[in-house]
Amino acid sequence: MLAPTTPRTPPPATLWRALADAAPDGGAALSAGAPLGRDLEVEVAVIGAGYSGLTAAYALQKRGVDCVVLDANPVGWGASGRNGGVVSSKFRLSFPTIDKLHGLDTAKRMHRLAHEGVRVVETLVDEFKLTRARFEATGSLRCAHTESALAAIRAEADWVRTHLGDTTMTALSRAGIEHETGSKGFVGGVLSADAGTILPLEYVRGLARGITQRGVPIYESTPVQQMLRRPGEQHVTLVTPGGTVRAKQVIVATNAYSDLTPATAAYQRELVPFRSAMIATERLSPELDARLMVERRSYTETRRMMKWFRKVDGRMLFGGRDAFGKEGQTTGFDALQRAMVALFPDLAGVRVDYRWSGYVGMTFNSLPHVGRSDDATTFCLGYNGAGVAMASLLGQHAAALALGGTPELSLLGAPGLRPVPFHSLRAPGVRLVAAWYQFLDAVGA
Repeated sequence: MLAPTTPRTPPPATLWRALADAAPDGGAALSAGAPLGRDLEVEVAVIGAGYSGLTAAYALQKRGVDCVVLDANPVGWGASGRNGGVVSSKFRLSFPTIDKLHGLDTAKRMHRLAHEGVRVVETLVDEFKLTRARFEATGSLRCAHTESALAAIRAEADWVRTHLGDTTMTALSRAGIEHETGSKGFVGGVLSADAGTILPLEYVRGLARGITQRGVPIYESTPVQQMLRRPGEQHVTLVTPGGTVRAKQVIVATNAYSDLTPATAAYQRELVPFRSAMIATERLSPELDARLMVERRSYTETRRMMKWFRKVDGRMLFGGRDAFGKEGQTTGFDALQRAMVALFPDLAGVRVDYRWSGYVGMTFNSLPHVGRSDDATTFCLGYNGAGVAMASLLGQHAAALALGGTPELSLLGAPGLRPVPFHSLRAPGVRLVAAWYQFLDAVGA
């Protein structure tokens, strides 16, 4: 047997973990989450116990398919337990841009997929009774930092209403957005009503508990170190430190952490992993709590190096991309705090209690990818910072693909692996682009 491996870094000390650990059952760890210690044979093996992998297993179980989920770490260790908990009905590409590039019919299909993602989260929260995940359909407010940015997002909202019949986006004035956020740093904004917030770690753990209760085994701390398929064989053998899994089909759902093991490292070449950093303050005073973000929505800004924020547990949660730091480094946290105080000067003396980071899977075309890498392997990855809803949806579509189905995927369907061009240069390239974006943001361009 191969020697066991350990995570690259320990689980981060996030606000999400603190809230879960404070629950009466201490976060309700999986009862079936021990490492694999024997050989198995199943119809479908899923690699990755995040939103994509767990919803794929959910879809398979509903169809009566024998399956298993394997993860190199505990459930919620990766992006599914570190993200900001924003449930959004969007892609990184705007719908008008999709129309210009691919036509109106494609924009309409993509719009349906985006909103289906939110419906999937709502359905799973209801079906598994995930009350501790605290899903709230409060909407998402995009805050414009310049008049030109406001004009652009208002034009987008008008286009979506006119061409897609979507009336869920409405514009807010400078006074309206100041009332909403408590910040004087914005000139207006656009509210997207079909969005919400969730506690991401409670959501992923709740999904894991739900599918294990339905008979799907999840083996944590079980890295898949090799995927073997000999000529003429109709199955794939997954080799782990404690046993092997023979499967007719494999779903790879490892996203920005695909390079944790050699078996899935090839899928990392589809992505440019981008570090995202977050801070959470101490609990705000009653006066600040009543004045900041009064509607408890999620909020983003229009700068190229976007920051986002929301209120959780009476605290300010503030996040943004940190292209210049690596996981485990403190680089970026001080910059986030400065940006937070610039928008909310009353937070200058407020203590920051939590700091953490993780990786976002960015793709070359700015869209998620789901497809087959060969006749026995399906993959889904690249959520570009909007993964709670879209990963929950595409995991189920990956299950359909693995079973020979043809779900409606529009631009999300990948005809095979499409590695990022000049992938070895991605790190310096990201830094150059980020530096240029920071300059443009600084001069107000």
